[in-house]
Amino acid sequence: MHDFCFTIPYGLILVCGGVIGYVSKGSTASLAGGVGTGFALILAGYLSLQAFHKRKNSYFALILETACAATIAWVMGQRYMQTSKIMPAGVVAGISALMTGFYLYKIATGGNHFPPKTE
Repeated sequence: MHDFCFTIPYGLILVCGGVIGYVSKGSTASLAGGVGTGFALILAGYLSLQAFHKRKNSYFALILETACAATIAWVMGQRYMQTSKIMPAGVVAGISALMTGFYLYKIATGGNHFPPKTE
């Protein structure tokens, strides 16, 4: 599976979560964190998709994806440890930890692999 297949939906989930956190609780930290990292991930997914169309890998996008996911996993993991609230801190920390592992796997295996050319 290619990184952009998961990155773009993951970014959209973070953007929606940030907006929901702001609307429901007035949390500007949720808005800034969710929308900021969500849009960074959507951009990285887009860059990776564009590189894939050229049959190349965007290691910049992979590193950006990994850094965002690891940061979110760390911050939300800390919040979960403080509050013991499964939603949203525990869920977001878990998803972000899984995504960090996926991105590290993609980096370790050389990025996206391309199907053979058909003529």
